[in-house]
Amino acid sequence: MTKIKTQSLHKRHSELAQANRQLQILSNGIFVEELPTFADKIKETGHFPLRPGTLEVLQINVGYMCNQVCEHCHVDAGPDRKEIMTWETMELCLEVIRNTGAHTLDLTGGAPEMNPNFRRFVEEASKAGIQDFIVRSNLTIIRANKKYHDLPEFFKKHNVHVVSSMPHWTRGKTDKQRGDGVFDASIEALKMLNKVGYGMPGSDLRLDLVYNPSGAFLPGDQASMEKDFKKALMDDFGIQFHNLFAITNLPISRFLDYLIASDNYEDYMYQLVEAFNPSAVANVMCTNTISVSWDGWLYDCDFNQMLELKVDSKVQHIRDYNEAILNDRNIIISQHCYGCTAGAGSSCQGTVA
Repeated sequence: MTKIKTQSLHKRHSELAQANRQLQILSNGIFVEELPTFADKIKETGHFPLRPGTLEVLQINVGYMCNQVCEHCHVDAGPDRKEIMTWETMELCLEVIRNTGAHTLDLTGGAPEMNPNFRRFVEEASKAGIQDFIVRSNLTIIRANKKYHDLPEFFKKHNVHVVSSMPHWTRGKTDKQRGDGVFDASIEALKMLNKVGYGMPGSDLRLDLVYNPSGAFLPGDQASMEKDFKKALMDDFGIQFHNLFAITNLPISRFLDYLIASDNYEDYMYQLVEAFNPSAVANVMCTNTISVSWDGWLYDCDFNQMLELKVDSKVQHIRDYNEAILNDRNIIISQHCYGCTAGAGSSCQGTVA
């Protein structure tokens, strides 16, 4: 059984979260008033207002319940979260999946596998002919309980693209961010995935890892880190995977709590603004993605979902889904959006520039 951080830590984060989120939404920058607004910054690039392009990704959060309480989780997930997508809402999502123009379905959480209807949903969604069917697994769920031990075979059966968080190739840095015992459980899960063919050279069973920094700094070069990860995991454990995605921590939820508590918020925001890359603006993930919350509400991205910033459209719920109407909207932006345009840019699929 994977050890997790205590629920009291999660409760402490949650107590801070509501006030911090409201502060962020209302102040449009919290304590750093002299920084340019993200809206003013992208006006210089000719991309204001930010508008959606062709819908490619339907990202569905099936619940915030998770077997871990990671320090920088932007979803604020944990074992005591009760928000779980019902089968009725899943059926509405399935109807959209069958009719949408999106070619990628991206299931996330929490630990999406902990939703009691997860397998049924995957089985039905896999029949829709989606080109890339992603499940974002935290790896440790595969080892957390015997009922999850067959997940690698289940993923293989439905040709699921597994994308998993892996903060570092060392035990110390990984456990510091995600909890004691997480590294060892993740390594065992990766071996199980490799055993059924995931991540192996020439295999169509895609296994990608996600890196996000453990502190108030930006990720390094994605390609260089991928080489380091591949060498270390192969040399130390014989583990293989396909790609590494480097994701910038956005100043929301638990990471925002951390930045404020450690007096790093102002410095971090300056880092993001100074690293602003105009070339990343056109490819930010909100331009090709719709995010669906556990209760069916629609958002421009899962970060806006955590800030409860619904799409700026008369269509705001999956029950009323209309792609044409949704495509004729302005994307809601705020200061946290700097995180997606810093350096090489950041998205759920890694760098964008």
